[in-house]
Amino acid sequence: MTRNLVERGKTSSSSNGKKTSLSGALCYEVAVKAVYMLTAFRCSQDTERQSSRIPPASDADWEVPRPLEADTTKTAPDIRWRDLPNKDQLFILALCRLSEPLSNVCLLPYIFYLVRSLLSVSEDDNSTDNSAARISEYSGLLVAAFPLAQCVISLPWGRLSDTHGRRFSIIGGLFISVIANVGFGLSRSFEALFFWRIIAGLANGNVSIMRTVTAEVVRERKYQTKAFLLLPLVFNSGMVLSLALGGCLAEPVVNLPALFGPSGIFNSSGYPDGVKWALEYPYALPALLNAFLLGTSLCLAVLGLKETLPGKEEQSDWGLQFGKVIGRLAMRLWNRGSAYHKYTMMQDSEESTFLNHSQPSLEKTEPSVVTTESAKVPFRSIWTRRVISALVSFGLLPLHNSAFMHIFPVYLSSPPAENTEATFFAFSGGLGLRSATIGIWLAAFGIGGILLQLFIYPLLQKRIGTRGVFRIALFLFPVTYIAAPYLSLLAGDGDVRWVFLGFIVCAQIMARTMAIPSTVILLTEATPARTVLGTIHGAGNMLASLARAVGPAVGGYVFALGVEKGVIGLVWWLYLVGVALCALAWSYLTEGGSG
Repeated sequence: MTRNLVERGKTSSSSNGKKTSLSGALCYEVAVKAVYMLTAFRCSQDTERQSSRIPPASDADWEVPRPLEADTTKTAPDIRWRDLPNKDQLFILALCRLSEPLSNVCLLPYIFYLVRSLLSVSEDDNSTDNSAARISEYSGLLVAAFPLAQCVISLPWGRLSDTHGRRFSIIGGLFISVIANVGFGLSRSFEALFFWRIIAGLANGNVSIMRTVTAEVVRERKYQTKAFLLLPLVFNSGMVLSLALGGCLAEPVVNLPALFGPSGIFNSSGYPDGVKWALEYPYALPALLNAFLLGTSLCLAVLGLKETLPGKEEQSDWGLQFGKVIGRLAMRLWNRGSAYHKYTMMQDSEESTFLNHSQPSLEKTEPSVVTTESAKVPFRSIWTRRVISALVSFGLLPLHNSAFMHIFPVYLSSPPAENTEATFFAFSGGLGLRSATIGIWLAAFGIGGILLQLFIYPLLQKRIGTRGVFRIALFLFPVTYIAAPYLSLLAGDGDVRWVFLGFIVCAQIMARTMAIPSTVILLTEATPARTVLGTIHGAGNMLASLARAVGPAVGGYVFALGVEKGVIGLVWWLYLVGVALCALAWSYLTEGGSG
């Protein structure tokens, strides 16, 4: 076509003179541009049709971008929380998701004082090793035990859920978590605490299954951005609750004297120093309350959580049947004023779960972004370059974030130093804050993270995509870590110290809040088939758990080394900043996919 246009232009030029030649050349250029525009338009249509399909699980399709993010973000602002399908299942799933933050994070505000009390009991009074450095090493091991156990069990949990069902895995994990929290609260030696932390970690290796269930419960693209925010949102809420409970309920005789002190309400025996069991087990109350809350979630899961494994959605057991009975009884009591309403509500309850009878069933929703074929994908075909890239990002984030979550409370609890001969890099000491103050501070700014996740994250994701939001978070992390240790130089400066502390906590929580849901979405997008979602997220959880174990252990060791050398910033600048920069670089080295 282009050659014909050229020939026509030449003929017109030779026969009609100068004016006609100019006109012919102009027409030629217009025609060529039209051809190029038409060709580009048809190519773009072909690309859209091809990219709308799910790429097969092969490395050859690594460079093909998938349009999930663009499709999702266009409709995300129009989707409200109340528009989500299967809200009853999402509600139960959200309560189950509280297990990990309650079991894992609750001890952080008081871990410095817990380990110090154990060392003072187990060693001679004349020992000089009971220092901030030694406490940091012990607390790092204690924190690392939980994610280390998660790492060992995560992939088996995922494979078990892919073969035997999601419901069994979630309920079993909750049951063990309840027992582990009770055991942890009543332990009085470091060895016992370490053991129960391992048991709790084994119980919470099913976190990836909850992410999988979210993708299986909410299968329409337009709802998925909102739904994928739910579990990180609940995780942040659980962290806020857990940090507040841990900080305020530890040592209740000291922190809550009106309830547990000598004249407290619960001191019915009149013990002169306060409630006797609270004195014998000063750090038991947070763990026991966690066990109660998780027990409530366990009951709701037994009664109402449906199976979502493809091929087993119709399965039911005594728990679900009993839940339907309770639902029918509740509906009868609620509508007993009208016989007609009784009948209609009974009819509805037969086809629904006991918490929200008006929601559509799981089987009637539209297909997910990932394929819904029941055929199994070969295990070796799962690990495409796209999946591996998402898994590495998934693991690098907790490698530094978990270390921060351990180091920062220990740093804030450490006694301040004089720093009379401090230089720009050589200074030491912490802030000497109490556990209640640390817990309230971290919890208060955690609420800000929840609001950010609810209102700001969807807008940012709509404008710049998931990968763009993720990179903003990755830029914030190293800035926060570079600035954090300089709090030591402001230990006695009153208001300035609190303002700077607020900046550090706010920046880290903001970065974490944007990064966590982004990694989950990117990993889910990379999954080659719906039937292997449990395996992919199990592998991701295993890698993240390993990172959460290595992070606090290495971070605690480097922190202790920095305390001994008089350089409190060593762990911040050498370890945390280094890992954060690696994560940032990786996000640019492995460009691919949407966003």
